[in-house]
Amino acid sequence: MKSTTAPRALPPDAAAAGPTHRSSGSGRGPRRGPATAIRRQLPSSPWLFAAPGLLIVGAFSLYPFLSTLVNSFTDRRTLVPGEFVGLANFRELIQDEMFWIGLRNSALYVVGVVPALIILPLLLAMLVQRNIPGITFFRSAFYTPVVASIVVVGLIWVWMLDDRGLINAVLEAVGVGRIGFLSDQWLLLFSAMAVTVWKGLGYYMIIYLAALANVPRELHEAAAVDGAGAIRRFVTVTVPAVRSTMVLVGALSSVAAFKVFSEVYLMAGPSGGPAGEDTTLVMLVQRVGTGLSGRVGYASAISVVVFVVTVALMLLVLRADRKEDA
Repeated sequence: MKSTTAPRALPPDAAAAGPTHRSSGSGRGPRRGPATAIRRQLPSSPWLFAAPGLLIVGAFSLYPFLSTLVNSFTDRRTLVPGEFVGLANFRELIQDEMFWIGLRNSALYVVGVVPALIILPLLLAMLVQRNIPGITFFRSAFYTPVVASIVVVGLIWVWMLDDRGLINAVLEAVGVGRIGFLSDQWLLLFSAMAVTVWKGLGYYMIIYLAALANVPRELHEAAAVDGAGAIRRFVTVTVPAVRSTMVLVGALSSVAAFKVFSEVYLMAGPSGGPAGEDTTLVMLVQRVGTGLSGRVGYASAISVVVFVVTVALMLLVLRADRKEDA
């Protein structure tokens, strides 16, 4: 007969420890599963995912920037490599009258455009924030210029502001007479500013709408209970609540305004308006640095100045914001 004795009970410590791994007999211990191999690859995996983006940034942003910086110290032309000339291009800038005209117009563009793009989109966002019938149509209408091509927008405004355009036809019909929007130096520049503001209203309106959605309604209700009117609530409640967004809009619009090209180029033409008096710095870069005889080195020096000024504008805006926080 077979023995029917019961198996020995394991000690409590051994039972709690669970089943033991059997040795494979090779003396190497337990095999490592695929999870261990994946954990070993994790440190390098983020770089593999970031590699395409880094290559694109390096090829289309970092390399052109470094190339422009190097070319600004040479006399390179379009078909000639050029030689190192030190600061000769920058010394020539100081004596170039067109450079100072371009710097003046770019600075005036910032002064004329940035305040309008800080205040008007905020008022527009407050207007379309209300849930009333048909408000979706107006939101889409205000945003339509943003998605429209700047070339198409510029040509439309040129046709409207021309001496024989729609606006002058209306002015002549009411007895005001024709106005040289595109033939007068300052009117042309202000007309280009108006186009820039008109096209940027919808873009910055969307940014303000996102900021206004985070403003507690209780603040407006409390101010209304205290007897504050609409203007006072705007100054004491809305503006402080979206101040950081206003700083962001100011920084973005300042950089974009200082680097303006398309609006002025389309309305003033390649010559930059009457006697080139409406030329901006970026237009000067395009005029000097293109063509078979383009002075790439001199245009690169102007581009470096544009870069330095735009960085300075952003730093000034951020510093002003920090002073208000203090």
